[in-house]
Amino acid sequence: MNAPVAEKKPRLTTSAMIASIATEGQRVKAAPFGKALVALGASRPEIVGLTADLAKYTDLHLFAQAYPERFHQMGMAEQLLMAAAGGMAKEGLVPFATTYAVFGTRRAYDFIHQVIAEEKLNVKICCALPGLTTGYGPSHQATEDIAMMRGIPGLTIVDPCDALDIEQAVPQIAAHNGPVYMRLLRGNVPLVLDEYDYKFELGKAKLLRDGDDVLVISSGFMTMRALEVAQKLAADRIGVAVLHCPTIKPLDEATILEAVRYRHRLVVVAENHSVIGGLGEAVASTLLRHRVQPAGFELAGLPDAFLDAGALPTLHERYGISLDALAARIKGWLG
Repeated sequence: MNAPVAEKKPRLTTSAMIASIATEGQRVKAAPFGKALVALGASRPEIVGLTADLAKYTDLHLFAQAYPERFHQMGMAEQLLMAAAGGMAKEGLVPFATTYAVFGTRRAYDFIHQVIAEEKLNVKICCALPGLTTGYGPSHQATEDIAMMRGIPGLTIVDPCDALDIEQAVPQIAAHNGPVYMRLLRGNVPLVLDEYDYKFELGKAKLLRDGDDVLVISSGFMTMRALEVAQKLAADRIGVAVLHCPTIKPLDEATILEAVRYRHRLVVVAENHSVIGGLGEAVASTLLRHRVQPAGFELAGLPDAFLDAGALPTLHERYGISLDALAARIKGWLG
């Protein structure tokens, strides 16, 4: 009698730099940032687009096609990109500068700090591949970008969850008078928030669902993960609330305090970022300063380490931010 043949699983490959974080069969929208900027550009002729040789990989190529005279290709020179954007802002333009988050923050930090932020210039920095959204290893994984940007005075920081968040954030950050750093999801971006009667408001956190046992405070695509976890744990009669914080700075402290105060439940901060210097530490500081004590407090972020290269599903599971891994961590913290 022949032994049963084990089912062969598909081999996972290292994720391409332009890979989508959407799972198979998930609803998506293509290039929400590029399309939103093109739409906005029709009524805002002062908006210009700049990139450091990455128009296609930040979806800015759509803006370049629509308004070629307002598009500027700066080459592989991120410091020049930020300096030029600052100069254009001084002349009354509203530059949207795009590149990868690792290059925009690590290579150009001093130019953002001195040329843009100190001068309070109206530059919108939109950076793709934030956190663990590529499998290409530490050279391309911007796991500390929020920590770096939070230290810059007067810089607004936005970490959208999905295509709807991005579409609605673009006109609002353009209308905001001052520098903005927005983490950018590009390509085929998941669409989830339309099911929760959600509208993006710059500077505001939104409670997407309530629950008695756990409050997950999240940003970026980890809000999508938190909503998936909430549905999964409901089968175990664990009530999970999800508070989405798309604006990291300035943080909506009032909404966070209201969600935590007088509710005896575990608080988990979930973020696609290092546990050092991101949303988790910002929330912890808020609770401590206002003397609000939850039943428990845990960080579900990326470790303080240089992460591995590999396939994104494998890496998300390894570092505790996949659906199953996050659900298991929360159940473990609940005891």
